[in-house]
Amino acid sequence: MDIHQSVIEYLSAIPVFDSWPELKELLERVAARKHRAWKLPLIVCQSVGGTFEQAVPASAAFACMHISISLLDDMLDKDPRGEHHRTGEAQAANIASAFQALGAEALAVSKSPPDTKLAMVYRVDHMALSTAFGQHLDIQNPQDEEAYWRLVENKSGLYFEAAFCLGALAGGATDEALAKIEQFGQLYGQMIQIHDDLNDAMAIPANPDWTQKRSPLPILFARLVDHPDRSGFLQLCQDVSRPEALQEAQDILIRCGAVSYCVDQLLQRHHAAQELLETILLIRREGMEELLEEMIIPAQRLFEAIGKPWPVSFTSRGAGSAK
Repeated sequence: MDIHQSVIEYLSAIPVFDSWPELKELLERVAARKHRAWKLPLIVCQSVGGTFEQAVPASAAFACMHISISLLDDMLDKDPRGEHHRTGEAQAANIASAFQALGAEALAVSKSPPDTKLAMVYRVDHMALSTAFGQHLDIQNPQDEEAYWRLVENKSGLYFEAAFCLGALAGGATDEALAKIEQFGQLYGQMIQIHDDLNDAMAIPANPDWTQKRSPLPILFARLVDHPDRSGFLQLCQDVSRPEALQEAQDILIRCGAVSYCVDQLLQRHHAAQELLETILLIRREGMEELLEEMIIPAQRLFEAIGKPWPVSFTSRGAGSAK
């Protein structure tokens, strides 16, 4: 069974899709991309002993929130690939609001017990509020490490924490397992953000993070840490539209330790998540174990791409205080 197709079928039964075809068109286009995130509630639900059928409403709710948040995120980030370029910002914002409401609707019409429905709706609402706050922090463009991690915890961390929580609730997890799965989801979300920041910082041509003077973790590190190339890096950041300037700036990210610092932070969270996972009583462990191991592969490939050996360990140093 394919969770993406099941989500389409489940949501299509909600009457609004009959009178608002643009919603279904967007749902189907996004589902065709087979986003891994839509599978998370299913993987967690089955890990705690739930079934595919129990997981579908949770995955549907998370899919709706994923679409809603992505629409808004693309507009806030001025992403040239965003849906708002096709529909216009007003239409995109309205559709984002609709999908946020549909996230709760998908749970309200499910066959889950009333107390489970209430808990799941609360998690969706909490996720929407937290990610909105995270977006608010993101717009401020964090200027130090403390502000950066606060942003990550409220944005990516709570977003993925909710995905894991929805799956655990759908599968009937115990309170003890649920609390630990939430922590696991927070760590998973933080690792995803570190990956995204690394990929964006090393992308060619320059990612909007460079051109809009934003501060993903590698760039924040290179701006704040006292290293020999710091002044040159700050100057290069003013004109990364030139390929040679971008290349030199990215080389500095490698030389100054920014990339290594990010991988260190990734590995710390990976280790913490491994230790946490070992304490969770699960019916099927392989799904969540695979999710965790997949977190290391992109970083290893990045090190291969930049010609660096994969390190056994790192000595962590904070971006705001390292010398």
